[in-house]
Amino acid sequence: MSDSDAEIFELFVARNPRGLARAISRAEAGRGAALMHRLFARTGRAMTIGLTGPPGVGKSTLCAGLIAFARARGKTVGVVSVDPSSPFSYGAILGDRIRLNEHFTDPDVFIRSMASRGHLGGLAGATGDAVAFMDAFGKDVVIVETVGVGQSEIEIAELADTTLVALQPGSGDSVQLLKAGILEIADVFVVNKADHPMALQLQREIRGMMEMLDFGSGWIPRLVATRARENVGIDELWGAIEAHDAYLRAGGALVAKRRSAFAHRVRALVLGDLERRVDARIEARLDAHFAGNASEDPYDAAAAIVAPLGAVLPESAVRNAPARSRSTVKGL
Repeated sequence: MSDSDAEIFELFVARNPRGLARAISRAEAGRGAALMHRLFARTGRAMTIGLTGPPGVGKSTLCAGLIAFARARGKTVGVVSVDPSSPFSYGAILGDRIRLNEHFTDPDVFIRSMASRGHLGGLAGATGDAVAFMDAFGKDVVIVETVGVGQSEIEIAELADTTLVALQPGSGDSVQLLKAGILEIADVFVVNKADHPMALQLQREIRGMMEMLDFGSGWIPRLVATRARENVGIDELWGAIEAHDAYLRAGGALVAKRRSAFAHRVRALVLGDLERRVDARIEARLDAHFAGNASEDPYDAAAAIVAPLGAVLPESAVRNAPARSRSTVKGL
């Protein structure tokens, strides 16, 4: 551990927020491994909540309401708020901070904004580390607010214990609710802006979609209507979150959930490291290919790059694990 990491560690264990902030900054810079080695054993206590949904649905306002509700019950809160980045400069406005400004002066609320920087899935590359550090720091609740995502960007479900999918009335037809992706990861559906004339119709469509599915003995997603700007329905939403948390803890599902989250983090780190190494080798082959050796096709190049992995990761070691499914269509 470097002198800088040792200093951050001392601040961290003394519960100085500067230690937490600097630890997350190290992770964002790709240099958080040494601190994680020392702090990971402290994780596993916090309730982690993922909040996702399309842009403009009111995720930040919902997040502010959940923070206030948790603080009123004496819980400490950490927030990771991810904003979209420019695809050219990778810069971001980090505008979610504006909507959470009422909590800035609360010493028991720690808010960290992150730019997605091209990372797909609605999160930033260091989101998992930030959540782990907040958990290790002793936060009771950690909320992750994603970029406004589309139907296939569902990485938040791999990270959070409970996933909230926020929807707003009047933003599409019922066909959207049948499409695969983001709607299938919800532990709780949140219909925000419930005073909209089409709010009841959206709630009926969500219930209709769920009636088509067979959840077996598993968790059946809750449906909550809110008006986050007026702080209406936040108590019911918190009740649904606590009910899901109790379900996870009572049946052993929390262990399975966190096992999957651990595997996801390991996979992301391994693939990130491999991607950097593979990119360097691709560049080298491109130079040779376009210098006159045009006989190699993309499959040949890929096979040559992957070949050295055969000795340490033989094909026979690949397990054909069945895909995880939380529900099936009734009658199929």
